[in-house]
Amino acid sequence: MSASAQRITALDFARALAIFGMIIVNYKLAMEADNGGAAWLIAVAGLFEGRAAALFVILAGIGVSLMTSKAYLSRNKDLIRQNRSSLLKRAGFLLLAGAGLLLMGWNADILHYYALFLLVASTLITLSDKKILLLFVGLLVTSQFFLIVFDYSLGWDSRFHVYTDFWTLAGFSRNLLLNGFHPFFPWFCFFLIGMWIGRKRWLGTENRAKLLIYALLGTVFFETVSFLLIKWSYPFLDLESASYLFTTKPMPPTMLYILSATCLALAVIAISLYMVDICGNFLVVRMLMNTGQLSLTHYVGHIIIGLGFLELIHFLENGNLSFSIAYGCGYFIIAVLFSYVWRKWMKRGPIEWVMRRLS
Repeated sequence: MSASAQRITALDFARALAIFGMIIVNYKLAMEADNGGAAWLIAVAGLFEGRAAALFVILAGIGVSLMTSKAYLSRNKDLIRQNRSSLLKRAGFLLLAGAGLLLMGWNADILHYYALFLLVASTLITLSDKKILLLFVGLLVTSQFFLIVFDYSLGWDSRFHVYTDFWTLAGFSRNLLLNGFHPFFPWFCFFLIGMWIGRKRWLGTENRAKLLIYALLGTVFFETVSFLLIKWSYPFLDLESASYLFTTKPMPPTMLYILSATCLALAVIAISLYMVDICGNFLVVRMLMNTGQLSLTHYVGHIIIGLGFLELIHFLENGNLSFSIAYGCGYFIIAVLFSYVWRKWMKRGPIEWVMRRLS
């Protein structure tokens, strides 16, 4: 397997891990399994919150970077135009898919945010690496400022499960840009760092060890900074205000959360590179790579099929954390088996095939 092909399959492997994490988080949310269960189960479920989706978005940014690399390097106007057109069509498709899930009642959808990310990314194809990093920093600082001057709870119910005015122009815009589950400020930072990583040599064999070490050290560093800032600011801020500004949880998405989640995602990507390199011929690894190749199909499927079944038998909002995690693991195993069989006969997943045909 060539180095380039190995990197792509490693990204598929990482994408499968992201989908698994998103299934666990989304099933926990949908079943309202916020509390209860053993302490270790609560801790395990908490590990995925905001991290799996962040990995998913960073991988999307890397994918766009790889897709548009020839246009970026050659500056060929026709190729740039073709890439932009393809990204815009995909953004439109994902917007419609996300809108469909929203209309079905799935208010934690990520696809309509993803559509906005692709729309903006289509204008950044020829932007230099330095300007992408500057945009990342600017967006990060601006987003932290918004947390200070903007009422983050605006539009949410007391449990942050339902956005009360989502289907109004003001509510939808506010949710999309500022305080939804994956708002543009600051979630587009994940996409930007993915675009930057995709252009650099960090995914190559010669740099993956550095990437893993730096990413793990960065995760520990930013988590430590968060802990100390919350602890040391107590004389000046109450605990709630300190946690609001310095938490590394996804809601609200602070600067420290973005940096910590970015580092952890990059560590997972580095580990995925090693896994594919060392164990790429193992059946379970190949099955997970197949699963990552059908990530869009599985994202839609775990909502329509997985949650739809629970809704059908009137067992959706059961509040049982143990059940939500077990059900999520069971669904993912079925998704892995389906992916392996499907990829024996078809090159792309069902929804991936439709999107590719349209874009």
